[in-house]
Amino acid sequence: MGTSADSSKRFDRVLRRLRGELAVTQPREIWIASAPGRTELAGNHTDHNRGRVLAASVDLESVAAVCPREDSLVRIASEGYPLVEADLRQTDVQPQERGTTAALLRGVASGFRRDGYRVGGFDATIASTVRAGSGLSSSASIEVLFGVILDEVYNGGRVGPTRIAEIGRYAENTYFGKPCGLMDQLACATGGVVAIDFADPAAAAIERIDASFEEAGLALLVVDTGASHADLTDEYAAIPADMRAVAATLGGEVLRDVEEGDFYAAIGELRPAVGDRAVCRAIHFFDENARVERMVAALRSGRMDGYLRLMADSGRSSGLYLQNCAPAGAPDEQGVVLALALTEHYLNDSGFANGAGAACRVHGGGFAGTIQVLLPADRLADYRDFVSPYLGEGAVTRLRIRKTGADCVRYDAAAPGTTKA
Repeated sequence: MGTSADSSKRFDRVLRRLRGELAVTQPREIWIASAPGRTELAGNHTDHNRGRVLAASVDLESVAAVCPREDSLVRIASEGYPLVEADLRQTDVQPQERGTTAALLRGVASGFRRDGYRVGGFDATIASTVRAGSGLSSSASIEVLFGVILDEVYNGGRVGPTRIAEIGRYAENTYFGKPCGLMDQLACATGGVVAIDFADPAAAAIERIDASFEEAGLALLVVDTGASHADLTDEYAAIPADMRAVAATLGGEVLRDVEEGDFYAAIGELRPAVGDRAVCRAIHFFDENARVERMVAALRSGRMDGYLRLMADSGRSSGLYLQNCAPAGAPDEQGVVLALALTEHYLNDSGFANGAGAACRVHGGGFAGTIQVLLPADRLADYRDFVSPYLGEGAVTRLRIRKTGADCVRYDAAAPGTTKA
């Protein structure tokens, strides 16, 4: 649960709105919930082909004040959005809800019910600093928030973070209509820095890594490129489709089923069969999958110089081979490429070329949204001053790793240090 002063203010705000906008008053039971956003550190577009990833939950979060109901109705008042109402007696896919909060809610409820867990109605007010389109997984944060509410309020915490994450992905894929892997939801649900290996699709191997960029004197940033994720679903879907096409040609379901040596030996046959873009994306997968292991080892041993060089390599691979920096269907919309070019220009002029002390890379799904930058904390203000005239004031956001994952606890007005019942 977020414990910063900003978190406390957000909790106070959603509590006031719960009592005001949704007319919830004592003695009705009230819960407070929080789910962080996540930042992808390595493993760009590897999770959907059962690869390795490195991710972390961050101090930007979605928070909610929640009051259970005796019926199956859910009312959600999110800051800046119209009231959402959904009756959870109906958990089939509603095509008209695709891309909406109601779709995520209904999908999470469906996953709980399908697994034999209890589902019930509730009133909730939500505030989030995980901005949509920021590359910090706003949808995963909300999915996990709904999951932890249903888990704690109606199931006594029996579901747990891993299953909540899996249900969240099911909701996003099947109800919301966005293809994604499981990295985002697992990072939001688990907390801290996590290395995740998806080799076994039924049981991802999750390892917490004790690492701190701040203690190493580094600032972790996301930089808003000003480009929107809207209408990019086909671009995102093409990446796993290309990788799976390569795997299928070589007798596998996903690239993790294919030996790297067999892939390289077959490139001559693959080019006419699946196209050069698919082959290049497979090259990225194999390189990035191995790179994650090296980046994890660098973090464990505190070798930030090695980590930064590998981070720079990851960024180059995404740009050249994965090709998720510029959307093919919108050649005039290249905010990610521009932000990377400007940042690399700044780092080169500052003596940080090729990962020597600082690095940048595309962040998350790509094509739009944000890039990620890691640089000495004492250069943060200077970098912000450099990039703001090009990308706008407020484009640079510093992230801090949040050690705790999603949580939901019963609120006691007489004891603000609320604990679980």
